[in-house]
Amino acid sequence: MKQIILLSDTHHKLDERFFSYFQKTDEIWHAGDIGSLSVTDKLKEFATLRAVWGNIDNTIIRSEFKEILCFTCEEVNVMITHIGGYPKKYNKKILPLIEQKKPDLFISGHSHILKVIYDKKYKLLHMNPGAVGDYGSHSVKTILSFKIEKKEIKNLKIIEFPMKKTLTNSIS
Repeated sequence: MKQIILLSDTHHKLDERFFSYFQKTDEIWHAGDIGSLSVTDKLKEFATLRAVWGNIDNTIIRSEFKEILCFTCEEVNVMITHIGGYPKKYNKKILPLIEQKKPDLFISGHSHILKVIYDKKYKLLHMNPGAVGDYGSHSVKTILSFKIEKKEIKNLKIIEFPMKKTLTNSIS
């Protein structure tokens, strides 16, 4: 069994209010728009990190992380990308990969809107964790916490904090 924390859209900032959740996890997955390697370096101090780059990420971040990441966690096939869309509105570039790879769990970021939707057509669970950075239109910072045990995704929790734009509470 693996405990997972899923986040996205840090945009150079990592809010310390989430750190206690990072300490209680096996893996942290970042769905892009990292902003700075200092963010991923800090996340790696807590747990194994799996991440993709997003549209704001520079060539340094793009050289360290992939645009699309496919892997198996326990017995769940996972696909992560930053700009992927969601059920019935998948990105045209991503849809053929969903059809080919047949993920059980499809994760994207970019919208800054938390969504968890089961897609009956492709038999997958879609997750977008929202955003945790200070930049964007979101009024609440969100991450998702869940467990993967064999083929099951369970104990899904939304962890949220109100926006707090003070530099003393973030790592940049």
